[in-house]
Parts: sequence; C-alpha cells; structure tokens
Amino acid sequence: MNDSCSNNTVYRSAEAEQLSMKHITYGMDVIARIGHLRFKEHKTRSEIATILTEMQVKISERQVQKLYERYALLLRSNVEENLKDTLEEVVKQSGGLILSIDGVQPEKGNETLYVIREVLSGTILAAQNLKSSASQELMGIIQPIIDWGYPIQGFVSDGQQSIRLAIEKIAPDIPYQYCQFHYFKDIAKPLVEKDRKLKTNIKKKLRGIREIERKIEDSSSETFEEEIASDYIAAIRSVLLEDGKPPFELPGTRVFERTKAIKDSIEKCLDKKGDSSP
Repeated sequence: MNDSCSNNTVYRSAEAEQLSMKHITYGMDVIARIGHLRFKEHKTRSEIATILTEMQVKISERQVQKLYERYALLLRSNVEENLKDTLEEVVKQSGGLILSIDGVQPEKGNETLYVIREVLSGTILAAQNLKSSASQELMGIIQPIIDWGYPIQGFVSDGQQSIRLAIEKIAPDIPYQYCQFHYFKDIAKPLVEKDRKLKTNIKKKLRGIREIERKIEDSSSETFEEEIASDYIAAIRSVLLEDGKPPFELPGTRVFERTKAIKDSIEKCLDKKGDSSP
C-alpha cells in the first residue's frame, strides 16, 4: 500500500469475489460442505460447527445456520437455470410432466426439505424448507408449478397423507400414483422380516469362528492348513457384514448364498486333501 496515495478506492478481484457469496466471508466450498453434512449425513448445527472447527474453519452455530440458509437459497435458484427448455422438451416428447414430491427431515421436530422433481427428466422444480408438513403448507409449493401452465400427466409420492390431500385440493383431475418403490417395500414387509430372521440364524451358527481364530493365533507354527483356515475365516467375516437394499436386495438371502459358496469350497478342499492322503 502506498501511504502517499490520497485515493481511498478499494480494488477487488473479480475472480476472488466468485469464491464466496456477497456479504459472506466463507467460501462456496464451506457452504457446500454444510449442505452435505446437513442433508446427506443428517448432522445438527452443533455437530457441523464442531466438524468444521476440526477442519480449521472457525465458525459458530449461528453462522452455520446462516450458511445453511444460503445453501437452501442456492438450491432454489438453481431450479430456474435451463428449466424452460428442459420442460418444453419433456412436453414435446411425452405430452406432459410427471411430478414426484418427497420430504427429507434431517432431525425430528425440525424443518423438512420438500423437493418436487420432474420424473421423466430428473429435473428439480422446487426445493423448500417447511416448518409444517400440513397440506396447506404443501399447496404453497405445488401451486406455483401448476401455474407455469405445462400439462401434468400425474403425481407420484410416498403416500404421505398431507401430500395426497394437497394434490386432491389443487388438482383433483390429475392422476395420483403411490411410489412403486414404497409400494413394493410395504407389501414385502413379511418377506423382509423372514429374511432378517434368516440372516440372524446364520450369524448365530457362525459364532464359533472366533474359537478357531484363537487356536490359530495360539499356534506356534504356521502351517499351510492354518493359512487356508485364516483365509476362510476372513471370507466368513466379510459375509457377516453383508447388507442389502430390501425389498429388491435381501441381505439374508445374500448371506445364505455366500456362506453356501464358502461351505462348498471348504468341502472341495477337504475332498482334495482326502484324495491326496497316503
């Protein structure tokens, strides 16, 4: 800085200004991180502040809340970008839009983020935090999209009653469909419960592997058989961590299939060992 200069004009870097929002000293990366921690990992404001502080970002819970609100604002502003061309193409190709409505609540008792998505194109049309999930509140985010004037072929949701009531009040003539994934999930509950019991029973039968591990650990020699046994134990332990996504991927069934494959492999090894015995 030149002290002899009488001009008090401040010159800012346009490139540097793009790294943060106006009137915000934190960068866009911090805002994005807060959004990820809030909606993806369901962290509280206090937890987010602690995590960022550990990452050498000094921030308070109040500042976390302000940046979280900016994140939500950015989500909403992104909706308008290239939206018109996309929706007109969907109408041209399919005759109308199909809208899905769903809510994500990071914590019980807190605001719920409701998202309206055009199913055929995957485009987010609205994303708004609501303090209440009442049908009257939901009508406030559905009605503006209907007012755009695009033909709507149908609505899809998880069956939440307040969503259905809102749709019935605003657009009673537009077909409504219960989300197929939630439908299959509901009708598959008895099967999923039996699958859970299957996985539990298999785990009970495999509890003895720890005793085998101890014998191998206590052994003073490292034989070829012990090495093979250790590999099988590692395979079994990985199976015990197996998980799935019911109703289409049942974890119990996957555990059964993988343990059966391990059992068949062990039996083949024992048969070969028996054949090679003098």
